[in-house]
Amino acid sequence: MDELQQAFVQESGEQLVQLEDTLLLLEQNPHDAEAINTLFRSAHTIKGAAGVVECDYIVAFTHVVENLLDQLRDGNLSVTPDLIALLLNCKDHMAALLDIFAGGAGGPNEDLLGRGDTLSRQLKSYLPEAGPRQGVTAAAVPDVESVGGGLVVATDNWHISLRFAPHVLKNGMDPLPFLRYLASLGEIVHMATLFDAMPGAEEMDPESCYLGFEIDFRSGVTKADIERVFQFVLDDCELRILSPHSRLSEYIKLIQDLPEDTMRLGEILVKAGAVTLEELEEGLRSQCQAMQEPVSGEVVAALPLGEILVDNKVVHKEIVEAAAAKQTQVSEKKAQEAKLIRVQADKLDSLIDLVGELVIAGAAGALTAQKSGKSNLVEAYSLISRLVEEIRNSALQLRMVQIGETFNRFHRVVRDTSRELGKEIELVINGGDTELDKSVVEKIGDPLMHLVRNAMDHGLETAEVRVARGKPAKGQVHFNAYHDSGSIVIEVSDDGNGLNRDRILAKAIERGLVNPAQVLTDPEVYKLVFEPGFSTADKVTNLSGRGVGMDVVKRNIEALRGTVDVESQPGNGSTFRIRLPLTLAIIDGFLVGVGRAAYIIPLDFVVECMELRGQETSGRDYLNLRGEVLPFVRLRELFEVRDVPVSRRQNIVVVQYAGHKAGLVVDHLMGEFQTVIKPLGQLFRNIQGISGSTILGSGEVALILDVPTLVQNVAANESTRHGVTGPQPALLR
Repeated sequence: MDELQQAFVQESGEQLVQLEDTLLLLEQNPHDAEAINTLFRSAHTIKGAAGVVECDYIVAFTHVVENLLDQLRDGNLSVTPDLIALLLNCKDHMAALLDIFAGGAGGPNEDLLGRGDTLSRQLKSYLPEAGPRQGVTAAAVPDVESVGGGLVVATDNWHISLRFAPHVLKNGMDPLPFLRYLASLGEIVHMATLFDAMPGAEEMDPESCYLGFEIDFRSGVTKADIERVFQFVLDDCELRILSPHSRLSEYIKLIQDLPEDTMRLGEILVKAGAVTLEELEEGLRSQCQAMQEPVSGEVVAALPLGEILVDNKVVHKEIVEAAAAKQTQVSEKKAQEAKLIRVQADKLDSLIDLVGELVIAGAAGALTAQKSGKSNLVEAYSLISRLVEEIRNSALQLRMVQIGETFNRFHRVVRDTSRELGKEIELVINGGDTELDKSVVEKIGDPLMHLVRNAMDHGLETAEVRVARGKPAKGQVHFNAYHDSGSIVIEVSDDGNGLNRDRILAKAIERGLVNPAQVLTDPEVYKLVFEPGFSTADKVTNLSGRGVGMDVVKRNIEALRGTVDVESQPGNGSTFRIRLPLTLAIIDGFLVGVGRAAYIIPLDFVVECMELRGQETSGRDYLNLRGEVLPFVRLRELFEVRDVPVSRRQNIVVVQYAGHKAGLVVDHLMGEFQTVIKPLGQLFRNIQGISGSTILGSGEVALILDVPTLVQNVAANESTRHGVTGPQPALLR
């Protein structure tokens, strides 16, 4: 049951996401019939799954939502902004109820119950007096009766044959909740239980299920609705559903395929009214005459019914073809879903950790092979290293997800916030298919939230102001993502006012962050908005004014080994550009030596390597690289390495980050190296220029250089050298 509940929570969460996305889409296209159908299916699926896990409070509330969506689907209601707002609030309430269930609580608290009652009354105000659609009534599961109990059903009933696998109980599935939920969709007129599969007492396993069910079900639902009742147990049962207008041959095929005795199954169908004795007599007459046997009920039940060719029920050819096409579509969808498998995130994390240890062990083995001098051993470990690299890449790909899913969550944020502010705002997304490590995606949501709310509150103007300035009345917030130099770049921009440079600078001087005599460049002024407690708002609102949002952005981005930059044009909007590493686990590195220590430079930042000649620099900290000025930093001086003499031949590694090039002067170039990133301890978290550590094949520790910080350091030194004074970037303080 625990596994069933976990699956319910996960799949219902996905359905809620789809429900919200579809509601936002429907708001823009009120006459989209497919969107309305999708809404109904999502709510119906959640309700069905909740019934299976016996979560009554979700079933009860979702049932009211489903009734309204049913009226919407039938054209009895029109899509209005107020209705969309109500349904979005209902989605939020369903999410809160799902969290209650996931947390293991016995049920919602008083506040949540009160909110649900309020929403239910608002939903029912849209419904006609008749309530749910005619023909769908809730009923309890009737008492199970044996075969031969005189089944009598109306001619418009569904017939359901259900056979649970013997291992269904061992998998934590209880058949009874499925039948209970089926009853909530209509009326179970009668249900027969078959015990043919049950062995003798001495062979019986008390943990196995031997039951089969023949169910006559009256309801106005579709076949897909009935199938969704059993979606959590489809792999552990045999389910056959015959519609009220099924041909006689379909019932005969059902009897042929089922494992029970043919006579008993024939008796069930005859007594259920699905097949009449007269119909069978007429069809079997020629067969029986050939066999020289009289026609009777016993003969009808005992003969090979698959050979019956009589079909007195008329079904139009178009209906049959449409049903066949629909069945083919469903089969193809199920085949596609069968190619996917759900894996828990902690299992992937464990796999990545093991692959990291494998990379370290492989490096140690390769080093030992090289020291041995045996060519066959070196060749063998070279092959192993290549395979380990392929395993590493494949394992990392398992955790790569598209960032578009994170972007899409903000459609609701933009919609609600724009209404709260009284502004017309739309969200535009580009690069949603850009992939990023799942661990990074999970932590980027909060910074993006602050940036989006800041853009809507401070950046974008009201419709009246925009029109007066010659802009479209509706403002835009843009999300854009792309790969660049081994990093992912996420841009959050708007077409509003832009940042007010003078106002930011005045506020910074007022707070003592900047000396009035200092001369700051525009990027340096704009970065002041990330200082703790900094705000230019005149008053505190629900969205901003407390000076905590942008500080959170900077802190969270730096925790991910990333950076954030700001560009702004007065009157034309602002762009916040976030650069993040693609993964936080394993990278390709370039191993260099400075003194006795080894350092790792992320390979994606490396452009080229070259020898550094003393006469080229003559004491300067820059050189001429093919007509381009290349500033550089000597790592020996930066890390104060004095215990080892300077190498007679020094090298410079040219790195590039965010469009800027710089050089890192090292003593030795030691080649590429698969790097397993190990985080620094709390004692070393504030060390500048170092982003992590790794373990070499020799067992020694090598530090990973923080290339973005080093490049910014070089850029700041260049600005100072050219006479531009100002505070150092916050990353270098």
